[in-house]
Amino acid sequence: MISEAVANKVRKKHNIFEHEILECFENRLGPFLEDKREDHKTDPPTKWFISESRSGRVIKVVFIYYPDEREIVIKSAFEPNDIESKIYQKYSNKRLK
Repeated sequence: MISEAVANKVRKKHNIFEHEILECFENRLGPFLEDKREDHKTDPPTKWFISESRSGRVIKVVFIYYPDEREIVIKSAFEPNDIESKIYQKYSNKRLK
């Protein structure tokens, strides 16, 4: 699930479309990591991963999974910076473009 507000934000600010986010879930090879930063803590926890869209665009997807509803809610999506890419590579053992 992606709210209209989040879909508009990622489209306008990062030029990322909903179908690219779905493609990243489909193409994901590494694990979901948990955002443990104090100012980003949520219940249930915020998770994230980095993957590629079908066109090869590398995107960081941030979401919350609600297990009782079996629903994923997208919080954000954007191209990762070098630090985020290195963190994901370290914990996933997956090489990114």
